[in-house]
Amino acid sequence: MSTVVGTARAARVPRTPRAGGRHGGWRAVQPVVAVLAVVLLIGMPLWIIVVTAGKSQAEALNPNLSLPTEWHLGENVAQVWQDGRLPKAFLGSMLVMVPSVLGVLVLGSMASWVLARRSSRGWAVLYALAISGIVLPPAVVTIVLLLRQIGLAGTPTGMVGVYMGMYMSTVVFFVTGFVRTIPVELEEAARMDGAGPVRVFRTVILPLLAPVLSTATILICLYIWNDVFYALFVVGGRLDTLPLNLYQVASAGLYLNNWHLIFAYVALMSLPLLVVFVVAQRRIISGITSGAVK
Repeated sequence: MSTVVGTARAARVPRTPRAGGRHGGWRAVQPVVAVLAVVLLIGMPLWIIVVTAGKSQAEALNPNLSLPTEWHLGENVAQVWQDGRLPKAFLGSMLVMVPSVLGVLVLGSMASWVLARRSSRGWAVLYALAISGIVLPPAVVTIVLLLRQIGLAGTPTGMVGVYMGMYMSTVVFFVTGFVRTIPVELEEAARMDGAGPVRVFRTVILPLLAPVLSTATILICLYIWNDVFYALFVVGGRLDTLPLNLYQVASAGLYLNNWHLIFAYVALMSLPLLVVFVVAQRRIISGITSGAVK
């Protein structure tokens, strides 16, 4: 009788799949697939830029993955630095990017703190309007006409205002979600000690926003540093930025059929933000996941 009962119990126990089955094989292949995808999507374009920037003019007429017969990277970089007006364009990019990033971070983080601590329907509508800029593209014609009316067309101040208006929604979206994860009791404790709203934000909230603000800083810097479309219409011909300068010198024929110089310019233009991105990649990931929780 006991033998029959034991057999029945054994029959009811579900069988676990073997580790070496179909799912186990796919799990073993996943890291290899991920590495290959990264190499194809990121490594290959970077490789083309580097090897083409190191070739002579004749070898670079048809950019490909092959190594140069003889490296001319230093000569190409020196020629771009001298003939491409790169130092002036670098200063122009910094003149536009630094105030834009600082302004949008300060104003966006303060607005996000207020929006995160208000739960009424009116504040929810205001929050929806604040982040609507993420999906609604700005009308460049309207922007240019408005800047002309107020006398800021073709000026760095007008360009800074355009960038702040474009990327304020991004900061509000990330920071508001992050602030909602911060316990309100921290602010209440600071208020009990006599701190006002400005001091509460500066001493309690702002230090906790370091990960998400780092993420927003890197993303906005990437957008502004590589922008040529809006810069062309707003400050084109009056202020040189790196991508705008590359567009102008290439269109003027200075780099016509000189792909080695174009890729050398691209490498120099991308190097500062590439270094920053590699150093801060962990903060970017943590900030995105924290800000998008709620």
